[in-house]
Amino acid sequence: MLKLVIAKELRDILTSTKFIVSFASCSVLILVAFAMGAAAYRSEADRVEAARRENLKQMEGLTDWMMVRNNRIFLPPQPLAALVAGVADDIGGTMVVHGRGEMPQEDARYGEEPVFAMFRFLDLEFIFQTVLSLFAIVFAFDAVSGEKERGTLRLSFANPLPRSTFMAGKLIGSFLALALPLLVPLLAGCALFTLMGVPLTGAEWLRLALIIGAGLLYVGAFLAIGIAVSAMTARSSTSFLALLVIWISVVLIIPRSAILIAGRAVDVPSLDDINAKKFRYAEQLFAEDRTVMSAFAPAEKSDPRAMIAEFQKFMGGLNDARQKKMDDFAARLSEERANAQALQSAVALGIARVSPATCFTLAASSLAGTSLALEDRFVAQAKDYQDAFAKFILGKTGVNPGGGMVFRMRIGNGEEETPIDTHELPTFEYRPPSPGDVLPASLPEAGALAACVFIFFGVAHVAFRRYDLR
Repeated sequence: MLKLVIAKELRDILTSTKFIVSFASCSVLILVAFAMGAAAYRSEADRVEAARRENLKQMEGLTDWMMVRNNRIFLPPQPLAALVAGVADDIGGTMVVHGRGEMPQEDARYGEEPVFAMFRFLDLEFIFQTVLSLFAIVFAFDAVSGEKERGTLRLSFANPLPRSTFMAGKLIGSFLALALPLLVPLLAGCALFTLMGVPLTGAEWLRLALIIGAGLLYVGAFLAIGIAVSAMTARSSTSFLALLVIWISVVLIIPRSAILIAGRAVDVPSLDDINAKKFRYAEQLFAEDRTVMSAFAPAEKSDPRAMIAEFQKFMGGLNDARQKKMDDFAARLSEERANAQALQSAVALGIARVSPATCFTLAASSLAGTSLALEDRFVAQAKDYQDAFAKFILGKTGVNPGGGMVFRMRIGNGEEETPIDTHELPTFEYRPPSPGDVLPASLPEAGALAACVFIFFGVAHVAFRRYDLR
């Protein structure tokens, strides 16, 4: 009996005009999302490569490694970020690395409030989150009430059909009618992605499959909500109006309201305030060191090379002490801001998780490696590179000048100096997360979506047990 209900639901949906229109629209949107994502990835890859070359070009002609004050590293574009952008475009993909000290980030559009970047982009995530959830409502709003209006509901129950079987067939049939056809444009989009030159590793293909699976689970949650509301109303027009209000609240209002509420509830110091405090403290430290520098007197004044070595050692110790104080001060400010920001994010996401749309966004961005954890991962790897860069400069010059002022004394011998080889610099290679890294963060959100399906199917089942079939 269940198979008959599923077959009837599949036939009714697949032969309807609204399915043909919806499927055609979704197919175009999905293919456009993959094509635009691939084009954006290639454009960003070209931009990052050009920036790398320009960074090395600026060092050409230098004849002393002491002149290399810093090095820029770049977060390379990630293939899955072209489909689920998350915060990838907002965290600042360029970082200035000195031998020590803080590493300022550039190109960060949402550095003040990164949580705002979670709900903005028109990509594959947007198609699932907004478009397909709306189409799920369109197919589910008259699942029960519509059959009652057409008179087919009473006809179906003229046979010995259990109500639980009818509801299960409705949910399974409508899900298959939407999910299976959508796999066609999704697979075509994956093929287009590859043909347009976007490289995907085996791990990234697996993560993309999990993103699609999470999206289909999200669509199933809205189908369950639609069937539940339809089972609680006598008229399909009433069901559609109620579902439209639910959709607007769940997809648009709740996620953004959660951010506004968290912003009011938790005060986070701005980056400008933090940087101003650091600047004032740095000026204070340098004023103190200037007095010490003015009193410097070399022990050996007859040997210029010995004087240079002694002066460099003196300045290195002074820089190390000043940088230690600066690092401790900056760490305290950064920790205070990070704690406040973590609390603000926890409040915002805690409220927003009431919405299945938020659960899907968090699951998809975690699987794509573009969640709020992306910046932490980039910064951690940049710090590892900073250690390698400092070790390299120390080996070449005998000092680690960092980003501060350096005093140099040079003795000319009439020989032509050889330019440095910039290709000797250590290369920064970003390591994207593996499936094992992202699965733990996405499983709770996927579990919440699955729970939503079961809960609302239960609501639909309870409501339909009391439903008037006449």
